[in-house]
Amino acid sequence: MAWRRKQVAWLAAGLVLALSACSDDGDDNSAATTAASAPSTTTAATTTAAPTTTTTTTPPTTTPAPRYYVSLGDSYASGWEPGVGNAGNGFAYQLVEEAEAAGIPLELVNFGCAGATTDSILNSVGCPAEALGPGAPSYDTQTQIAAAEAFLQEHPGEVALITVSIGGNDVTRCGRDPDPVVCVSTAVGSIQQNLPVLLQRLRAAAGPDVLIVGTTYPDVILGEWVTGSPNGQELAQLSVTAFQAIINPALQSAYTSAGAQFVDVTAASGAYEPLTELTTLPPYGQVPSPVARVCELTYYCDQQDIHPNPAGYELIAELVLQALQAAQ
Repeated sequence: MAWRRKQVAWLAAGLVLALSACSDDGDDNSAATTAASAPSTTTAATTTAAPTTTTTTTPPTTTPAPRYYVSLGDSYASGWEPGVGNAGNGFAYQLVEEAEAAGIPLELVNFGCAGATTDSILNSVGCPAEALGPGAPSYDTQTQIAAAEAFLQEHPGEVALITVSIGGNDVTRCGRDPDPVVCVSTAVGSIQQNLPVLLQRLRAAAGPDVLIVGTTYPDVILGEWVTGSPNGQELAQLSVTAFQAIINPALQSAYTSAGAQFVDVTAASGAYEPLTELTTLPPYGQVPSPVARVCELTYYCDQQDIHPNPAGYELIAELVLQALQAAQ
């Protein structure tokens, strides 16, 4: 029984880590087209009227000015990938490209720091250069939240979107803890305490109208189905319940209570589909469809790394873009 409790707790640690650790309305200003007509003139002294002359001038089409997109969080926010680090494939970077194509130009300001926790984002000063995403501002004398607050306060009315990806690193260490049950319980308590504080500060700095989107994560523990680890399939099955009934509802509650939107990446990546539905996935053969999906979107199945690959990050970007477009 004690072994079973440890396995479940280890799973919960991996899950919350997968789910968070790395773990507004943008004005779509269309150019107006105007026509100016020269008045008709007639010379009264003669019997011949001057012809009516009409001139139509169409101003050049203009592109809406970019508005800022502020990203906060951990390695999911900075876009970490094994072997390449923060190479610019993360969802925040892909979102800028996709939003541009959709007619919503954004300028990214990415404060995400690989390794961040819900405590460090509030209390730890600075972020190592290698943990920042490409083009990210440094904040050596500030915490991540303080740096974001300062930027938001300096650009009132100029921010279209804020995304937050945080919480998983709070639980990562529990996989190595002698008592993972107590460790996970403590870590989840910290997330529930810190995340609302983070969101309240963001809302106060950004104002009531800026769209804040919180993301969850793919259920990478489904990948245990194919790793060959002891009880891997049992852990994969338990992970679905953990995400659907415990982890994501807690995160969703924190985000919605702060007037933010919650994007359920776990559901969008197919994790809640029946494990009885099988598909063929080389080189693993017949596997449940949700397992195949997480193998295709993350590095977990082949490298036991919790991060998305570019396709996984693209999925998150598309989900956030949908929330942004709905808010227009």
